[in-house]
Amino acid sequence: MLATAVAAIAATYLLASLIALAPRKAGYSHIKHSISEMGEIGAPHQRFVAFGLFLPIGLAMLLVAYLVRPDSSTASNLALSIAIGYIGATAFPCDPASPLFSTTRQALHNIAGAIQYIGGGIALTTLAGRFGEPFETAGFIVLVTAIALCFSSPVRGIIQRIAETCLFGGLALAVWQIGAAV
Repeated sequence: MLATAVAAIAATYLLASLIALAPRKAGYSHIKHSISEMGEIGAPHQRFVAFGLFLPIGLAMLLVAYLVRPDSSTASNLALSIAIGYIGATAFPCDPASPLFSTTRQALHNIAGAIQYIGGGIALTTLAGRFGEPFETAGFIVLVTAIALCFSSPVRGIIQRIAETCLFGGLALAVWQIGAAV
């Protein structure tokens, strides 16, 4: 039950923070820009986004991974994948516009994101064996978005938010079902 609450609170905090922070970054669009761009190098609230948003989300996901590990290593791996993405974004803020190729810091940022989306997508498809087809669909969506995010697109932000919805929604649903079964 605690893991479900932590996952739901983290997802709600992320959503509320994205809504609150977007107007504070000139020109930011949830449709066009990635979440990381709110905390890109030189952004007005770079430190808050890193340490007040990304780090708490990453730590919350580590806690969820720890809490569900005894009951589901796959759900734990899903939470761990998300944690790596958010802690990686804290340690390695993206360059302006979050390009695919740029600095070493950007490369490390992109690797953390790849672990989040590829690992999360695989974990969701694996959870389908226990929890049903919707997890397989969510995992497939996340894996496709991981590929789509490699390319510049005017809808990059919405593509990422679809993946995040699948990851956090799938995690919350999985840990809730695990808690109900225990």
